[in-house]
Amino acid sequence: MRPCRTLTMLAWTIYSSFLGAAGLMLLPKGNASAARVLALVTAVIGFIIALTGCLEAGPGALHTITRVPWVPALGIEYHLAADGISLTLVLLTGIAATAGILFSWNIEHRAKEFFALYLTLIAGVYGVFLSFDLFLLLVFYELAIIPKYFLIAIWGSTRKEYGAMKLALYSFVGSAMVLIGLIAAFVVAGGKTMNLLELARFPFPHSFQMWAFPLVFVGFGILAGLWPFHTWAPTGHVAAPTGASMLLAGVVMKLGAYGCLRVAITLFPHGLDPWAVQPYSPSVLASLLSHSLIANVQWELHLVGFGSWRDVFSLLAVVGIVYGGTVALVQRDFKFVIGYSSVSHMGFVLLGLLTLNTVGLSGAVLQMFSHGIIAGLLFAVVGRMVYDRTHTRELADLQRMNLSKLIPFAAVTFILASMASMGLPGFSGFVAELQVLIGAWQASPTLAVLAGGGILIGVAYALRALQLAFFGDQAPPAPAAGAEGYVPAALEPISVPERIGAAVLIGISLLIGLYPSLLLDLISQSFGSQLFDWLPKGGTP
Repeated sequence: MRPCRTLTMLAWTIYSSFLGAAGLMLLPKGNASAARVLALVTAVIGFIIALTGCLEAGPGALHTITRVPWVPALGIEYHLAADGISLTLVLLTGIAATAGILFSWNIEHRAKEFFALYLTLIAGVYGVFLSFDLFLLLVFYELAIIPKYFLIAIWGSTRKEYGAMKLALYSFVGSAMVLIGLIAAFVVAGGKTMNLLELARFPFPHSFQMWAFPLVFVGFGILAGLWPFHTWAPTGHVAAPTGASMLLAGVVMKLGAYGCLRVAITLFPHGLDPWAVQPYSPSVLASLLSHSLIANVQWELHLVGFGSWRDVFSLLAVVGIVYGGTVALVQRDFKFVIGYSSVSHMGFVLLGLLTLNTVGLSGAVLQMFSHGIIAGLLFAVVGRMVYDRTHTRELADLQRMNLSKLIPFAAVTFILASMASMGLPGFSGFVAELQVLIGAWQASPTLAVLAGGGILIGVAYALRALQLAFFGDQAPPAPAAGAEGYVPAALEPISVPERIGAAVLIGISLLIGLYPSLLLDLISQSFGSQLFDWLPKGGTP
């Protein structure tokens, strides 16, 4: 790995976030303004460091940030490093963190605790994307989940305790699966190291990879919204306060997808190979008892047409794309529309990862970045601009308000965000989804066509939500204030922090949409590193 003095500053994305959280807890109680300013300054510092790292990094290079022994007896190290994939997601985290604070400028209740938990979560996210020791990665992974529970349970709405608990339980089940897989890999590799680079070079037995890969992939995939383990996501999105929703969709779900790529696929690439299914004897029961559990599962899946774990998870990704979009199309709650749309868009990420070719993999990472920006903007509009002013998310109620006249800035912002979400040319989503579809076509034309159908469904639910929420054509009733169906004559104007946050997110989506090479050069050349030596073989459809 290539050391780089400038990039050693990337570690301060983690440290500055922790220091900011500690500083917030030292503030006097009730000083919400100081808490907001300190949180924003901390997030901006992280963003500047991340941006500097992206500008200084050489395409395709793997840079050491710091590497010191942590638990020498087990070969565990405090090892931070970065390549183009990590840098892209660290940059996304800096952007999402800053925008989320701008859209949380109205937080008054226990503001210092809110932003302290917020920055602790951000520190954990930075840590995951920069960790190249798997034990350290898992520590940061858990650290990012715990604050999320409290952010939703304390500051959330709409069954907030249920949403927080469901997210935590799903996340911890997934983490337990990952931990089992990593402990097994540690033992099989000789019990001397948890270093990602060294484990990636170790020739794990083919039979071991066949069960370790699905275990770890599903463990991380739960947080990425893999169907049918996605049900925590819409509930968690709806329950979370606006800033937390932006982080949940923007970066927390990306932790799962990143783990699928960086750990499951990198360590166990032969787990994606076609199955060598053994013929079973006429006595099915005797055959089942004489084979291992994983062999029996493969045999049963083989009977219905699957030939590898790659086939299984690719289909689940496409089901997530179509299912998420279809359910979003019939939702009555505005925030649920965006919640299910996130499940659909994350399906493109998972599908891109499973193409096992450079085009699809690069598209998947770019889609992580693009969706983080666009989903954050959509949740900001729905949660902060609309719900905090109208106190309803029901599309039927919003339809009577004609919000395009009451809050025109929110309407324009949602139009642009919807265009980006649809994947229209000029926005980042277009390039990302196009790359995923090209990669998917090389691997499986049928799945590529089905995924393309998911884009059409996305257009339908985006236009439906836009029409009902902002351009309702029903004649407004005239009941008294406070009565059911009351339509206000005016709403609180969009604040300066909201306008800045919206402009930043829209501008970034347009910038990457018009100049995708700004990130694609970093991302695509990373797949030529030693971590992806298996890619040419795995990339063959």
